[in-house]
Amino acid sequence: MMSLQEISDRLEIQQLLVKYSHAIDFHDWDALDEVFTPDAIIDYTEMGAGRGDLAYQKKFLAEALPSFHSYYHMVATSLVTIDGDTAEGRTICHNPMVFAPDTTMICGLWYRDKFVRTPDGWRIKERYEEKCYTGMMAPMPAERPTGDGAPSPS
Repeated sequence: MMSLQEISDRLEIQQLLVKYSHAIDFHDWDALDEVFTPDAIIDYTEMGAGRGDLAYQKKFLAEALPSFHSYYHMVATSLVTIDGDTAEGRTICHNPMVFAPDTTMICGLWYRDKFVRTPDGWRIKERYEEKCYTGMMAPMPAERPTGDGAPSPS
């Protein structure tokens, strides 16, 4: 059975993953300061970007992500191992990224994280994005209305 401390630690780590997704998806780069340690190393190389510290990645994200029409990060199934004031985790992420209304790239990846407990709570000290898949979604065909105004079946 989990102790109250372990339950608390797991919830706080889970909240970090949510904070990361919201910071990225809503372009709130400064919110990443509450997710990562100041000396964190973040490695996006497998997904086609760079590796660097938090300041480097905040600059990269601020320059690169506004070129997308929209996107979101859906994270799930985190496996976290806690060892005192450190922890390691692997979390799946599904990330569709829209270039234009009819052009969507889909990305699947795992975040491999190393967490540390700080005076301000848990933070990510190392993040590595491990690629699972990428691909382009085909545009949806235009629906043909039927005589009753409802779309015709495919």
